Amino acid sequence: MDRPRFFPVVFAIVLLVGWMVAQSPQNWPAADPQDVGLDPKELAKFDADIASGKYGYIDSALVIRQGKLVFDRSYRHDYEKIYGKEAKEKSALNAHDPTGPYNYFNPWWHPFYRRGDLHTLQSVTKTVTSVIIGAATARGEFPELSTPILKFFDESKVANIDERKRRITIRHLMTMTGGFDWDEGLPYNDPNNSASLMEASFDWVQFAIDRKMAHEPGTVFNYNSGGSQLLSYIFHVATGRDLEEYAAEHLFGPLGIDRYFWKRSPAGPVDTEGGLYLNPHDLAKIAYLYLKKGVWQGRPIVTPEWVTDSVSPKIEVDNSGVKYGLKWWLFPYGDDSKTAWAGSGFGGQMPIVVPEHDIVLVFTGWNILPDKPHLSHREAIDRVLRAIVGHSNNLPVNAPTLE
Repeated sequence: MDRPRFFPVVFAIVLLVGWMVAQSPQNWPAADPQDVGLDPKELAKFDADIASGKYGYIDSALVIRQGKLVFDRSYRHDYEKIYGKEAKEKSALNAHDPTGPYNYFNPWWHPFYRRGDLHTLQSVTKTVTSVIIGAATARGEFPELSTPILKFFDESKVANIDERKRRITIRHLMTMTGGFDWDEGLPYNDPNNSASLMEASFDWVQFAIDRKMAHEPGTVFNYNSGGSQLLSYIFHVATGRDLEEYAAEHLFGPLGIDRYFWKRSPAGPVDTEGGLYLNPHDLAKIAYLYLKKGVWQGRPIVTPEWVTDSVSPKIEVDNSGVKYGLKWWLFPYGDDSKTAWAGSGFGGQMPIVVPEHDIVLVFTGWNILPDKPHLSHREAIDRVLRAIVGHSNNLPVNAPTLE
C-alpha cells in the first residue's frame, strides 16, 4: 500500500496544513483550520491515524467549515493488489459481471471510475436520488410522496400483489419501510443477500416490485436497495424524464458539477441504489446544499421544507439511536443530544452534515469485505469535533454505529 507521507512532529503541522490548503479546488474557498476555529494538531492526528491504516482503506477526507475547505487529503492504495485474491475467486461481488461495473473487485470500475478521480458513492446514490426528487418536487414536477407506487405499474405484470402491496407509497420507499420481504443484512459477498440477487438479475425493477410482502408498509425499517431502484422507474413514469438527465439539468448543473458517471442497470434504468460516481469535492456541494436549507449561492434548488422533511426522523433504525429520514441517516453524536445528517455507502462513502457546528465532512473508501477495520460515522464526527477549539475533548469514539 502506498500511503502518503505524514510529518509527526509538531513543527511540521504548519507545513502539512499549508499543503492541504494549497491543494484545494478553486470552487471551494480555502482557509487555515484555525481561521474557522479548528485545531490543526487534532486534524493532523486524525490524518495520521487514517494514513496508518487504522480505519482500513480510506481514499479521501474533506473537512469544510463555514463554507471554507480546511482539510483536504487523499490516500493512495493499490486495489489491484489488495483485492487480487478475491478478484480471482467467485463470490456475489464479482460472479455475474467479471469484467464489468458490477464486479466490485475490478479496479477499472472500483472504487474509481476508470482509475480516475470520480469515486463510487454506492448507497450514497440513494441520498442523491432523494435530493433529485426534492428538486423535482420544488418544481412541481413530481407527485406527492403519499402516492401509492402501484399507480406507476401495470398490475397485471406485478407478482405477489396483496392489500399491503397496494398500500405502499413513494414515502415508504423513501424511508425504507416498504414492507417487502427483503434481506440485505447479510454481507454483500453472501449470494443470499437480496441486493446481490437483484444485481445478478436482468430487470432489477421487476425483481424488486415482484417481492412478496413481509410487513405492513410504514411500520418496520428494513434496508432495501430494491425499493430505491424502484424510484428510478417511478421517476421516469411520473415525470417523463430520465432521472440522470433531470439531475444534470436541475441539480448537477446549478451546483457546477460537470463531471460524473452514473451506471445503468442491465435493463436500462439508471442505478439509483448505488451507481453514481462523483469527485469528493462535488459530493460536498450536495451536503452543503442541505446545510444551507436547499439554497446554493443564492439559488434555491430544493425547498427548506423538503430539507427539513428529509432530515427529520421517520423511523428508528435499531436501538443504537440512529434514525432514518428521506434517504438520509440521522446519527446522534457527542452526548447524543444533537444529530448529524449523513449518507452511507458500501465501502465507506460518507457525506456528513453537522449543522450545529456549520461543518460538512466527506469520506470515501473501499472497505468492502466484512470484519475489516473501517471508519464509522460516529467516530468520524467525534474526531473532527475534537478539533473545535474550546469544545470538549472527552467525546466518545466507540458508541454504537450503523454502517
